[in-house]
Amino acid sequence: MADVTVYGLDKCDTCRKARNWLDRFGIAHQFVDYREQRIPPDTLKAWAQQLGGWDKLINRASTTWRSLPEARKSPGSDPEWTLLLKEYPALIKRPVLVTADGTVSVGFTDKAWKLRFGQQQGSHPGH
Repeated sequence: MADVTVYGLDKCDTCRKARNWLDRFGIAHQFVDYREQRIPPDTLKAWAQQLGGWDKLINRASTTWRSLPEARKSPGSDPEWTLLLKEYPALIKRPVLVTADGTVSVGFTDKAWKLRFGQQQGSHPGH
């Protein structure tokens, strides 16, 4: 079992870049397409709490968000948020990265992931 799990969409360019980055640094990981395997509500809630709230987990710049009826854009409770994400998984920022210690982060940049994984000037830990 990999110590790193990347959650995203298979066709997402940023998710592909993130997975290629992990391969390049020899970091074993598994990928979960959250359209194919829906994330349980308790997990979504835990991610949102760790990130600092639902707003940190939602991609408000997405076409999916912009096309939502106005009434759906202001869920008032955790169950409403989890229902919305079950219905529209593409609203989740991507990729979501979860490491073995349970730490969650969203999005991908080379610099942020180098910091996250302790990569210095192309060094490969454990090699």
